[in-house]
Amino acid sequence: MVTFIPFGEKPNRDGVIYALELLRKNKIIQDFMVVESSNVELLADRLPFDKCYIVGDHLATYGIIKRVKPRSLISIDAHTDLMHDYLDHGSWLAYSLEERLIDRASIVGPVLMIPTTEGTSLWTRRVKIFPALPRSRRVRGRWRAYKSLRTSSLEEIIRDMKKYLGDEVYLTVDMDVLKPEYKLARFQHGELTLDELTSIVEDIKKNFNIIACDIAEVSDRIKRSKLGKKALIELYTTLMGE
Repeated sequence: MVTFIPFGEKPNRDGVIYALELLRKNKIIQDFMVVESSNVELLADRLPFDKCYIVGDHLATYGIIKRVKPRSLISIDAHTDLMHDYLDHGSWLAYSLEERLIDRASIVGPVLMIPTTEGTSLWTRRVKIFPALPRSRRVRGRWRAYKSLRTSSLEEIIRDMKKYLGDEVYLTVDMDVLKPEYKLARFQHGELTLDELTSIVEDIKKNFNIIACDIAEVSDRIKRSKLGKKALIELYTTLMGE
């Protein structure tokens, strides 16, 4: 079964309902549930323990992992979601780590690496980041490069994640990790093609036990994007296929 969570602003809510109809129309899903909540703190109590969730605002993942209780998490996302000012779609992972909802996390594919507002801190503990493009960070007064998808092999990144996270993970995929031509991102888009994204997902499936997963930041932009519809269908079937 798959659970649809039309959470967040109206574009996200409408997008999730559209995704439901799209997958039904293409005979990709049969058993499903719709769970609504205007408060992420209450979401966990309403959710079933499911294999896959399709959600609007990425903040909903915070509620899902309260229900699923994974030890480790992999996020494929154009953003780190590690801002540390108040709980929302840009900080849910930081608060999940701070509150010990998960022990460790890895982020694959981000392009936005720093806070966007003055006075906003960035959570850095118990998380490893593998950007889409070459990026560096300051460590003890020196600049050091991240392992990125452009400078390191996917095999090497998977190996590093497995050593850090262990065998069992929760996987969340933010649709905005895709390039601008997919016309899905409500905010900043990512730099991955659909083939690159599905290759990453397939390798994660081969190397980890995925206890549950979600597809996040589905918005009503998908209604007007032929490539976006294709991306949702292929991503879902890659995640849920044998």
